[in-house]
Amino acid sequence: MTPTANVPAPFNRLLLTGAAGGLGKVLRESLRPYAAIMRVSDIAEMAPAAGAYEEVQVCDLADKAAVHQLVEGVDAILHFGGVSVERSFEEILGANICGVFHIYEAARRHGVKRVIFASSNHVIGFYKQNQFIDANAPRRPDSYYGLSKSYGEDMASFYFDRYGIETVSIRIGSSFPEPHNRRMMSTWLSYSDLTQLLERALYTPNVGHTVVYGMSDNHNVWWDNHLATHLGYQPKDSSEQFRSRIEAQPMPAADDPAMVYQGGAFVAAGPFGDA
Repeated sequence: MTPTANVPAPFNRLLLTGAAGGLGKVLRESLRPYAAIMRVSDIAEMAPAAGAYEEVQVCDLADKAAVHQLVEGVDAILHFGGVSVERSFEEILGANICGVFHIYEAARRHGVKRVIFASSNHVIGFYKQNQFIDANAPRRPDSYYGLSKSYGEDMASFYFDRYGIETVSIRIGSSFPEPHNRRMMSTWLSYSDLTQLLERALYTPNVGHTVVYGMSDNHNVWWDNHLATHLGYQPKDSSEQFRSRIEAQPMPAADDPAMVYQGGAFVAAGPFGDA
């Protein structure tokens, strides 16, 4: 895939972490026009390099030296790596907490000035679905996973204030081919809209540390993106096309977390390690 007239001039080398994950596999293809070389990384097995324009590098984000080697020579980082679901704190710690520190330290040492951080709606998951919030609302993480993403946003803020490394933290809602349930009718983010949002995050100048909610142009939403209008993100897709199928599903109980909280079932996962 080569850049089109509508695509900005590509970076020389972009790094995508988490390339073996669900979104990573999609972005490995959709981001190709934005870089002469895509360096893709994960701890899990990945497909071989698709051509001379792709570099495949296995890396454990908990390994500081390996991350520093991974970041060397890249122009910007799209950080999607780490544990992507709720797990025990010990499982979250290495990749999601130590890992994000290693990414930012490597960016500092290697002069990388732009990071796109895959944050999550789970940093505000304990807000109820009848509340409408913007990026300045106090965070209310719903899980150890959500706590790790909240920490990542603080890391991004610190590294901008201290070292001038700019970050767009995308609080991804639910990015799948289509929404799975009623909650996702509000949180759904199409792959196409995600790619557009990443383009704007990469190319918009002077973003400082910008927090943006990753959602498509859905009808019933809980999040206000007016603090990120400078990105110029204009979602094209909507979950409305799936409404009839979703509403044909059995109605959950009124006290089901998926019907009450913005974070859905994450607010009730765990605790872990109890006898």
